[in-house]
Amino acid sequence: MQNQEDTERLKNIVQTLLDEAKRQGATAAEAGLSQENGLSVTARLGEVETIEHHCDQGLGVTVFFGQRKGSASSTDLSPEAIKETVSAACSIARYTSEDEFAGLPDKALLATGFPDLDLNHPWALSADDAIALAVECESAALSYHPDIVNSEGASVNTHQGIRVLGNSLGFLQGRLSTRHSISCSVVAQRGDSMQRDYWYSVSRQSDGLEAAGEIGVKAAERTIKRLEARRLSTRQCPVLYSAEMASGLLGAFIGAISGGSLYRKSTFLLDTLDTQIFPDFVHIHEQPLLRGGLGSSAYDGEGVATQTRHIVKDGFLRGYVLDTYSARKLGMQTTGNAGGVHNLTITPGLHDFQGMLKLLDTGLLVTECMGQGVNRVNGSYSRGAAGFWVEHGEIQYPVEEITIAGNLKDMFKHIVATGNDVDYRGNTRTGSILIERMSIAGE
Repeated sequence: MQNQEDTERLKNIVQTLLDEAKRQGATAAEAGLSQENGLSVTARLGEVETIEHHCDQGLGVTVFFGQRKGSASSTDLSPEAIKETVSAACSIARYTSEDEFAGLPDKALLATGFPDLDLNHPWALSADDAIALAVECESAALSYHPDIVNSEGASVNTHQGIRVLGNSLGFLQGRLSTRHSISCSVVAQRGDSMQRDYWYSVSRQSDGLEAAGEIGVKAAERTIKRLEARRLSTRQCPVLYSAEMASGLLGAFIGAISGGSLYRKSTFLLDTLDTQIFPDFVHIHEQPLLRGGLGSSAYDGEGVATQTRHIVKDGFLRGYVLDTYSARKLGMQTTGNAGGVHNLTITPGLHDFQGMLKLLDTGLLVTECMGQGVNRVNGSYSRGAAGFWVEHGEIQYPVEEITIAGNLKDMFKHIVATGNDVDYRGNTRTGSILIERMSIAGE
């Protein structure tokens, strides 16, 4: 297991990279280094399918000669490799064109406070214990119902990593973090109907995971419920995205207000700052300093301090998602989002999942989306989907082989409610989301 001494050792290597860049004539430089260890085990039908021990490392350096930039990377941390990597980056920089927006972030914006965010909880898990957990998880699924006829396996993963970031402005920080997960996927059959589904749990701490048996049972329950799915006729109706599917809607929104999309003018949300995009009850913010959060960090991928902030308040867009380069292109200031957002959160509404079904009344519950039919330029949205048909607030039967379509700008404006059934298993924290009306293409 890695510890603080390992972090200090890697910080020394990053400082060596920065010193070497200066020695070779760079006017500025930044460098990152990661070292990761982990164990992954998969069991299928009671037998071990894979056991993998991970041990990866890599470094990257970016140098600037004025406004010219060059980058190089390596997996070799030896002194000779460090010099060669820096030399490669410098050679590239000498031949690239000048870019007036290139360079390190403003020094005043770099993080100076580093609270303990409770991110590092190693799991002393042996391969034998991981196998036992995977078999337990899968066995619970396979024994749940006679219609569970096969398995795609159960997996147990534990991971610990060190990431160090430094630049020639004096920023040099490293952090230890862990991430653990258990998952299971099974197959059910009834007559000619065959379906698969899954469930998983993920946490920084092993004791934050759902029990292996419970994960298996949930995977089996979800699979059984999908049997004998039907197709719907083409129609328009309300659509309720389950919490795990709703995160994709927020992901599309963040992509549309990110710096690259904005300065390239390739987004349907261009020039929408301080305009209303959502109903006034919608509030979306990021919380980078949440203890134990899967997206928590005191600084972004450039060392800029992160901050808790509103992105959407009372339905109005209050902030973009920018790194240093895109901010300069737009004549703005970085929002501390190099590498993405941190614990993106939509404020939960009043209703739990059952309450959201009642609010839906009659319409489609979406529990799976397929394909990449989201056009960020014009907001067009069209994806394959599966889920359940709901009438009078009660699930009636599963549906499959349908397409749901709309325009994201209209979909955002016509959100009816957000649920308090929040899914905490990722960097986006949202409950289910009800859209007033969408087009359903079916039979």
